[in-house]
Amino acid sequence: MTRKPYESKIGNGGETQQTGGAALTTNHGIPISDNQNSLTAGQRGPTLLEDFLLREKIFHFDHERIPERIVHARGSAAHGVFTCTDPIPELSRATLFAAKGKETPVFVRFSTVAGGAGSVDTPRDVRGFAVKFYTDEGNWDLVGNNIPVFFIQDAIKFPDLIHSVKMEADRGFPQAASAHDTFWDFISLMPESLHTVIWAMSDRAIPRSLRMMEGFGVHTFKLVNAEGESHFVKFHWKPVLGTQSLVWDESAKLQGADNDYHRRDLYEAIAAGDYPSWDFAVQVFDQDFADSLPYDVLDPTKIIPEELVPLRVIGRLTLNRNPDNHFAENEQAAFLPSNIVPGIDFSDDPLLQGRLFSYLDTQKSRLGTTNFHQIPVNAPKCPYANMMRDGLMQTAVPKGRANYEPNSLDEIGENPGPRPSAQGLATARQAVQGDKQRLRPQSFGDHYSQPRMYWHSMTDNERAHIASAFAFELSKVQADHVRQRVLSHLRVIDEKLGARVARGLGVALPQAATPFVAPQDLGTSAALSIQSNWQAKLEGRKVGVLIAEGSDKQALDDLIAAIEGEGGQAFIVAPKVGELQLKGGTIKADGQLAGSPSVLFDAIAMILMPKQAEALAKEAAAIAFVMDAYAHLKAIGHCKGSQVILDRAGIADGEGVGTNAQLAEMAKYRYWSREATLRDLA
Repeated sequence: MTRKPYESKIGNGGETQQTGGAALTTNHGIPISDNQNSLTAGQRGPTLLEDFLLREKIFHFDHERIPERIVHARGSAAHGVFTCTDPIPELSRATLFAAKGKETPVFVRFSTVAGGAGSVDTPRDVRGFAVKFYTDEGNWDLVGNNIPVFFIQDAIKFPDLIHSVKMEADRGFPQAASAHDTFWDFISLMPESLHTVIWAMSDRAIPRSLRMMEGFGVHTFKLVNAEGESHFVKFHWKPVLGTQSLVWDESAKLQGADNDYHRRDLYEAIAAGDYPSWDFAVQVFDQDFADSLPYDVLDPTKIIPEELVPLRVIGRLTLNRNPDNHFAENEQAAFLPSNIVPGIDFSDDPLLQGRLFSYLDTQKSRLGTTNFHQIPVNAPKCPYANMMRDGLMQTAVPKGRANYEPNSLDEIGENPGPRPSAQGLATARQAVQGDKQRLRPQSFGDHYSQPRMYWHSMTDNERAHIASAFAFELSKVQADHVRQRVLSHLRVIDEKLGARVARGLGVALPQAATPFVAPQDLGTSAALSIQSNWQAKLEGRKVGVLIAEGSDKQALDDLIAAIEGEGGQAFIVAPKVGELQLKGGTIKADGQLAGSPSVLFDAIAMILMPKQAEALAKEAAAIAFVMDAYAHLKAIGHCKGSQVILDRAGIADGEGVGTNAQLAEMAKYRYWSREATLRDLA
């Protein structure tokens, strides 16, 4: 179909007027003849109230921004499909798990927690991982994070947690950062938060890509089968590309190089057909197993190590379509933990119980109406009907008088409306007894054993990252007593951790805190380490290749073929983006050197003639291109002609630095052993 070209002319005031193509209309379909000028009384007279076109346009513009989310305001989203790969009807009667190959549409939103909608993508922060399953029995919203535990045990503390980590109330900064007094003051007084904090100080909080990030349901839920039998369950998302993170300096520089790094990465991967995917796994256990553990499975600050309950993969999530409109879908998407389907049920986790109320209340505040479920991104894809009517922005048009039940209107020939179904959602059987009280269970009282397990499960390099992150964050704390109190908790987790952080700060170690419950040694869990579980693959990664006028096109073609042969993507960087004359052909670069620093890539390479390299060796951007890649532990491929740039940067061949022929294999790794020679880690 060919589009009719626009016809342009110049208006009375020199403005551009266009006609032709599809008709421009008001929100009510009325065609508009002039979209450049308001209706006035005379050419220079006052604007008339009669101008409903102006009023509608300005009215809508004034309300284009809805209140942003209090937390998880900055998010990126995509559509996709969930495919059941291992049915579990013996555990759950949920239809999306009923048959191998069954597909369920999904909408997924990833987000940071602390920053506003206009903040950056790569701060140190927990990431949201929210999935809306449009099942044939209604919507199921699994609203989780990329860290399997949470800071608090009871929802009543959530406002305090978020107030503490947000911008400080009297000054409005820092934005999207936990390195300040109020957060650490709160944390130091809430030792239950230490497990999540040690995850947040690890590389888990600075993911390389949303596509390379694990997800967790956080809470313990229940699966219920057709016979009404229930089991406890924890939900996991495992990225098929493997879990990868940035290093801290890289994360900080990305905030300047590309505020939208994660959003752009996700969007471009899907647009290119490199669909991100995750395996969906469950940990299933019964009450007897729960009772055997030295901690409470209803405590959201605890995990169950995979060594104790192995993961069972039951499905695959694939994101295959970008949103058509960022506002209509990403911003208006409303996720509610209270949205479950038959076969899934809640546990008595006190944090989860509070969320069941909070999210529904939040959607009314943000979206302005109880009818937010009618927004397309939120609407179920299965039939739905009830007796609820009216309300602001009601877009459905219910017919008849049946807005209540029970009724007998069918006896006089009228539609009586829907009724409850025997196959509908039913709560798992559970005995409930006890007095009303405001007491936390004593089984929630061990706040140090699991952080200790996490610390002991890391590689030496990962432990250095964690200690350094604590030292960096606490160096920003101005209240000495807060810093000392945090250190007193770290000593209880592990004496060496406390000593390393104190040494990194240059302060004396305080006396260790007195734990409510004495910590115990839970051993280690190999599944917790990113570096120990590294997947050596180039798939989904991007290599920046620096060229200039006169570079060898055949060498470039060979390198691109090697990168793409391993599933990677080559991004051509040059001093200019216009057409370049190469030895053997021409090419247009994908990005300019000054605007395409190596921090944007997983590895780099150079294909330069000696004279080109000599000229670039005088450019700070070229030296920084290789120096940052080396400092961020990335592979560097080069040709003989580009040696002068490496010499200028003080980089020699060695682990992760070699010829372009080696690059495709080298680029599958990060070179952690290099880090000790580059920076002073705690």
